[in-house]
Amino acid sequence: MTYRVHIRVVPRAGLLDPQGQAVEHALAALGFEGAGDVRIGRAIELAIDARSADAAEASAREMCERLLANPVTEDYSLVVEA
Repeated sequence: MTYRVHIRVVPRAGLLDPQGQAVEHALAALGFEGAGDVRIGRAIELAIDARSADAAEASAREMCERLLANPVTEDYSLVVEA
């Protein structure tokens, strides 16, 4: 079966995120009050052929650990859809 996997990669909390800071300052300059702690990351979507959703998730996690996310500076989350 083919599973659709949605992966979200963001800089780790506590690490400098210059893009997030720039957007946060720009939002404030445009008058959007109350927006804070902006983090800029990336979204990755892919299809994985696997025997089960658990197998697709395991495969996606391995992809994240080995290539899609830097385990030193980034965190990731993923959602598997049938």
